[in-house]
Amino acid sequence: MTESKPKYWSKLIAEQEAGKHKIGLFCRERGISEASFYYWRNRLRKSTPVRFALIQTSVATSGPACTLELVLRNGERLRIGDQVAATTLRMVLEVVRG
Repeated sequence: MTESKPKYWSKLIAEQEAGKHKIGLFCRERGISEASFYYWRNRLRKSTPVRFALIQTSVATSGPACTLELVLRNGERLRIGDQVAATTLRMVLEVVRG
């Protein structure tokens, strides 16, 4: 394993949540113990700091309808519709956070 343990486990946990697999099956397929999975999931949830960002609201006048639009520091926009799955949103936020 070349990456740090928290990063490694964060990726595994995000993968499991995004795939909707039962934890037992997911762990068996990857050769990891369920106890380790639960340990790291709980540890990472407790250690993840809450971060806030300033948001500005505006009314969109064109383009496809979306429920939420995030404007990143570099100016890129991420539009999130109201039908997005929570697990998909978590995975996207993990990538955006780096």
